[in-house]
Amino acid sequence: MPLPSDERVVALANDLLRQFDQLFGLHPGFRAAHAKGLMLTGNFKPAAAAKSLTRAPHILRESTPVTVRFSNSTGIPQIPDNVPDANPRGLAIRFNLAEHVHTDIVSHSIDAFPTRDGYEFLEFLRAVAASGADVPSPKPVEKFLGAHPAALAFVQAPKPFPSSLARESYFGVTAFAFLNAAGDKRFGRYRIVPEQGNDYLTDAQVAGLGPNYHYDELAERVDRTPVRFRILLQLAEAGDVVDDATVHWPQSRRIVEFGTFELTHVLPDSIAQQKQIIFDPIPRVEGIEPSADPLLELRAAIYLLSGRRRRAATA
Repeated sequence: MPLPSDERVVALANDLLRQFDQLFGLHPGFRAAHAKGLMLTGNFKPAAAAKSLTRAPHILRESTPVTVRFSNSTGIPQIPDNVPDANPRGLAIRFNLAEHVHTDIVSHSIDAFPTRDGYEFLEFLRAVAASGADVPSPKPVEKFLGAHPAALAFVQAPKPFPSSLARESYFGVTAFAFLNAAGDKRFGRYRIVPEQGNDYLTDAQVAGLGPNYHYDELAERVDRTPVRFRILLQLAEAGDVVDDATVHWPQSRRIVEFGTFELTHVLPDSIAQQKQIIFDPIPRVEGIEPSADPLLELRAAIYLLSGRRRRAATA
């Protein structure tokens, strides 16, 4: 996974990392964002319908081992599971194709992103950092949200607490191009839905949760029975915007089955493994190509820079 060749992207990625550090503090050995998490292993089986969309290797094979990481929002490793800032939750999936060969999906539990590109996102984070409780209204973040409807919609969107991380849906907000054996191309976005369906808690139930409830519950659940998710693709039509994560496609767009993964074990050395693994938002695999969404190269740079720093930490 190389750094982008565009020096401006790398510089912006470093600026964003510094801003995350300012917001959440320095926590050596942990991610700058989505610091708290748990890793599990399992297996992916492709859907027959996916072969008409892509020639990707994990679709052509009968099955592929996967490594999956669930995470809380923020860069605070000790964030309690029952506070609003823990949402939205993250889900990253690695399809292990061979030794040192893989492709990943990165998603979170809201079908939205606050900004079109990284420069707007940096402006958003700086506005948040400058809007403490002692700052009079209109605070910088209020001014930013008033001028950026997509960010306002993201902030105001419901972010309910799931009864289990295995009962939550996750969304890949950037689009990818899927190419089949004939060379036909369709753009799509991932949706990852639990086999058992979504299930959410009331405010009273959330108030009674322990600080590590979701990860304790997930570990106990997978110890009893496998956890299963379906991976779906929402397909774009001609004229749909495919390079802007803040633009939603109509709900009437076709949804196709991509495959199913089953999680069977929590990694016994999950903390150590989380320190080492660097998920890649760019597919880098035959049959799936990135769109022109500017967030992709930027996120790849941030993940790599954060990962290098995390691996180098001695704490």
